Amino acid sequence: MINFESDYTEGCIDEILLALKDTNHEQTSGYGTDPHCENARNLIRKEFDCKDADVHFVVGGTQANLIVIGSTLRPYQAVVCAESGHINVHETGAIEATGHKCMTIATKDGTLTAQQVEDMYLNHINDETFEHTVQPKMVYISLPTENGTLYTKQQLTDLYTTCKKYGLYLFIDGARLGYGLTSYENDIQIQDLKNLCDVFYIGGTKVGALFGEAIVILNPALKKDFRYNIKQRGALLAKGRLLGIQFEQLFTNHKYFEISKHAIACAYEIQKALQDKGYTFLYQPQTNQLFPILENTKMEELRTQFAFHTAGKIDETHTAVRFVTSFMTTMDNVNALIKAL
Repeated sequence: MINFESDYTEGCIDEILLALKDTNHEQTSGYGTDPHCENARNLIRKEFDCKDADVHFVVGGTQANLIVIGSTLRPYQAVVCAESGHINVHETGAIEATGHKCMTIATKDGTLTAQQVEDMYLNHINDETFEHTVQPKMVYISLPTENGTLYTKQQLTDLYTTCKKYGLYLFIDGARLGYGLTSYENDIQIQDLKNLCDVFYIGGTKVGALFGEAIVILNPALKKDFRYNIKQRGALLAKGRLLGIQFEQLFTNHKYFEISKHAIACAYEIQKALQDKGYTFLYQPQTNQLFPILENTKMEELRTQFAFHTAGKIDETHTAVRFVTSFMTTMDNVNALIKAL
């Protein structure tokens, strides 16, 4: 069975396994205060051109999301996201469990617009009973989105301008950040992010690491006491160097983006084959997640050889599915899927 279910079905890049082995007998301080974590922080600051950013490492994306949101918002404040946003649909109410509501906005492809955010905020403050409802204070987006779609630089600029206008924080979930920034459709430069949000995180779990995400805090107002929140949420890893070592390897010689480009190239080959064969898509293909619409009979035929998720019934005879490539996808597997199609 060839797996196209997700981008974390494999382990990690070989360099990480070798580095973990080579450093196994080192004695270092814990909780992310070791030299490997500090070196990884500096590599990330250099890569993203954000020398004053605070960088914190946690094990997973849900941890990153709930810690950032839970530590930023006051008890009466909420986070705004797309209806399809990861925090709304795939985190088992983790954000609500912190005491904060997800205020959702319907979208066509998973991207929020500046106008939608402005309308939601103005609807709140112009309500005579606004003090009886939760206050929107943070906007959460994913780059790329759950639907594999992207924000243009102009869209992201407009969104952040609107957030600053109304005193809202903008948080970018970067679980698949490498795949977004290396997409053929992307026009956002790596160094742009420092000017386009208050905080973002770099996904390692789905982009080359065994596990781990790097939270990058740009806004000074969000930096104070952040480690207290990491600890309180159970995310301050005692053997923190296990995270630092992984991000050292990912950000040495631009490895993170090199492996991301590989996943995009594999996805593009599948996309071209689908288009050549006349398939249509639920969402515009832009990154390593593809959502073609298949006849149900073809879908069941493919399932005898490939693992993949469904994304919704289109009609009685057609279903949208999701194929995902990763940093380790082989061209042999890509060609096998194309042949089966």
